[in-house]
Amino acid sequence: MKPSSCSLSDIERQAARLAELATRCLIDEARLTPKPGLVDGRGSGAHRDLTLALMEVSARSLTPAFYALALHCWQRPADIALRQQVGRLGREGERQMMQATRGVNTHRGALWATGLLVSASAMLAGEGSERQVAQAAASLAQLPDDEAPKLFSKGLRATRRYQVPGAREEAQQGFPHIMQLGLPQLRHSRHDGATEAQAQLNALMAIMISLSDTCVLSRAGLYGLVAMQNGARAVLDAGGAQTPHGQRALARLDAHMLSLNASPGGAADLLAATLFVDRLGDTTF
Repeated sequence: MKPSSCSLSDIERQAARLAELATRCLIDEARLTPKPGLVDGRGSGAHRDLTLALMEVSARSLTPAFYALALHCWQRPADIALRQQVGRLGREGERQMMQATRGVNTHRGALWATGLLVSASAMLAGEGSERQVAQAAASLAQLPDDEAPKLFSKGLRATRRYQVPGAREEAQQGFPHIMQLGLPQLRHSRHDGATEAQAQLNALMAIMISLSDTCVLSRAGLYGLVAMQNGARAVLDAGGAQTPHGQRALARLDAHMLSLNASPGGAADLLAATLFVDRLGDTTF
């Protein structure tokens, strides 16, 4: 169907599909097991205030926000007006999430990353290539949002303290950890015979190898970040999550992250966004 032939009901259906896809990717990331230091099917990881059930409640609470982003961004160019509207819709989604989780920050980073990609896909009427979607998301992220809160988040404080790029820079650069690392590793692992869960774990490791994960920096400093990056590299060097050596390396990384009370939440957010980009062309969803 050509964009020009879309009626309002067609656009609403496609916006609903993008919203459901984004929500499903957040849930699938949360359920993926075993993830180092993160909430998964085994338990709460390094978090005392999170559970898998709460993560799923949080993901579903964001469906209306993803739908609103898709609907309002449909076939619109990246400009200041759209950027500020995306910001307002994102903050409303965050309020809905915090209400659903009773004040626990579960998916703020995932809402930023995946929400931008939902918006970008809608800007291209659902017909853009993966790279075009990433570039459209970057064009939005590069624009100012004058209504954004002036208070620093933990992640922003970590980027300033350690002088490293954070979630904002990742988006402004077109999500290189998704496009150059997570997505290629995901597909390479599938091609090599890994199960879907193993391929997703390998994609998570590929992201963790070079990401300046501000969640880890906030909890465990530079030592924790280097431990995360080296541990993830060891998993892939050992053959990945589909091999016995890789599984043992993953277990060691998990134990190390737990001992540091560190959780690679930034990497998890980008894995969920990786799954979203990977599935954009799946017409069966």
